[in-house]
Amino acid sequence: MNQTELRSALSLASIYLMRMLGLFMIMPVIAVLAPQYPDYSPLLVGLAIGGYGLTQAVMQIPMGMWSDKIGRKPIIVLGLALFALGSVVAAIAETMTLVVIGRILQGAGAIAGAVMALAGDVSRENQRAKVMAIIGIAIGFSFYLAMILGPVIAGYSGLSGIFSLTAILALLGIPLVLFGVPKGQTEAPKGDTLPVLNNIKKLISDTSLWRLNLSVMLLHMLITLIFVQVPVLFKAQGWELNEHWSLYLPILLASIVGLVVLMGLKRRVAGGALVRASIILMGLACAILFSLHADAMWLLGGVWLFFCGFNYLEANFPALVSSIAPAGQKGSAMGIYASFQFFGAFLGGVVSGVVTQYFSAEAVFATGAGICLLWLGLLAGFTGMEHLKRYALAYPENKTPADLEHAFSDLPGVSDFSINEKENTVYLKVDSQVFDLQKAQQLVGTN
Repeated sequence: MNQTELRSALSLASIYLMRMLGLFMIMPVIAVLAPQYPDYSPLLVGLAIGGYGLTQAVMQIPMGMWSDKIGRKPIIVLGLALFALGSVVAAIAETMTLVVIGRILQGAGAIAGAVMALAGDVSRENQRAKVMAIIGIAIGFSFYLAMILGPVIAGYSGLSGIFSLTAILALLGIPLVLFGVPKGQTEAPKGDTLPVLNNIKKLISDTSLWRLNLSVMLLHMLITLIFVQVPVLFKAQGWELNEHWSLYLPILLASIVGLVVLMGLKRRVAGGALVRASIILMGLACAILFSLHADAMWLLGGVWLFFCGFNYLEANFPALVSSIAPAGQKGSAMGIYASFQFFGAFLGGVVSGVVTQYFSAEAVFATGAGICLLWLGLLAGFTGMEHLKRYALAYPENKTPADLEHAFSDLPGVSDFSINEKENTVYLKVDSQVFDLQKAQQLVGTN
């Protein structure tokens, strides 16, 4: 990467990190602190944890599309401003209802699509994957950091302190967008970065993608379910809130070891089998937490098992979606995927709150185990990803789509392709062991 690309990657990764910290930091603390509000109820706790997911799910695709019309940076700035507003509302809230409203406002600032599109615009095609990887690492790291920082900050300044810091971080992100990220020199192929309305309509009926969309919804439903109750179980064991970070840190580090082991098995075991194994780990964790009888070691072990499965699926599902999506429709497939992901967080909060309020806290874990069983049935016969590479090749005006369609239909190694006349771009999915990139470039007239 050159200096401009590295600067852009680090700036956008920092923006993502600061924003996701604000979304995640309340997860390990709110169930312990919520009873201080006069209108406390388990349902409101669930909505406070997952409420952001509803507006994220609704706004994710439209915000990405709008960034294509009015610019990436204006949409990102708008999203950060909405996020900051929601954080302020939650910080000054004296009722749980107002906290929920603040979280819903936070979610309205859905900037993921615009950030990824801007990352594509400020990077060259051969460096784009590295820029995206840096942002992806920041997203994953934000979750781990939030699990550790949330209890520490809340232990000293409560929920108000977390939301106040979140508002500050969001506002700091605005000048970082305006002055830290260079102006895009090129425009990344939209089919690979942004949702397109016509593509979304086509992909709604894709069976393979539906499985993954429902899977990520259930995955985030489960993480929200778990975190309505796990902090309460820690507190019941005698660990004060400001000590919870010292529990999460070794659990998360150990779960990374579990992730490395599972990733190492990918060369020997079919991807679909590892996905199902991860779901089984999460279901077993829920079963352990359901049957827990005041045993700290079983509690910590159950949470560790859950994170081992969660980490693997969270890391691999985006790659699965990317591999299965038709050529030229990855941006739309990922937009739908992200919407299901956030909607899952919302559902998890609602289900957890309802089950806790009308049944019991233990029943939440039984519900989680049941969800895992249903999930395994949904993925019966699922084989995993296609090991194919993607290319987007621009073609000159003197090339006709009919000529290109004929040429690429006969080109060895091409699994799928689509031609976008508005962008003058050919999107390809190829078997890299057979495909000749130089030959493809010659066909479109760029070599």
